[in-house]
Amino acid sequence: MKLFPNLVGPKRTAAQAASVVVIMGSLAWASVPFYDWFCRVTGFGGATNVAETGSDVILDQTIKVRFDASLERDMPWTFKPEVREMEIRIGETGLAFYEAHNPLDVPVAGQAAYNVTPYEAGAFFDKIECFCFVEQVLMPGETVMMPVSFFVDPAIVDDREGQYVHTITLSYTFYQIDVPDDEIQASLAPAALTTAPQGAIETN
Repeated sequence: MKLFPNLVGPKRTAAQAASVVVIMGSLAWASVPFYDWFCRVTGFGGATNVAETGSDVILDQTIKVRFDASLERDMPWTFKPEVREMEIRIGETGLAFYEAHNPLDVPVAGQAAYNVTPYEAGAFFDKIECFCFVEQVLMPGETVMMPVSFFVDPAIVDDREGQYVHTITLSYTFYQIDVPDDEIQASLAPAALTTAPQGAIETN
């Protein structure tokens, strides 16, 4: 005899709903490109804004911005922020750099997915320029410093939740993509020109 027959339905419904949440979360995290698209479309995960210019208003109030870096599985680069944290005035344009290195003897291309935490800060974090806007190709053994310029929208101080944010973390994850053929040819061209063919005549 069932002691609580009316609870079976709600329990089953709750369990099914929880399963859907877990499955969707697993799918989102299973692929960095998919998760990046998911965040951009839905606004989930602290997707940021893009601005053409800096803010016209700069407050005396400051906020800390932390920088995080990671690599998707099988991405051979090393990748890290130049500084881990900076403090800027709200509305002030900040400039940070991330260092990437390709240790292999072949070109490797990558694309960066990103998010901001806490999530409610994403709507007020504006990027002006960022290496994440385009794919990056590193030649064999190449090391590059990649910039990101940004500001925190002064409107954050009037937001019901944003006004309590004192530290924002900007995170990037690089995943590997196919290297364009023209980039491969460009990497091989200098080596092909190092030795002139016998009998060649140099002209001005």
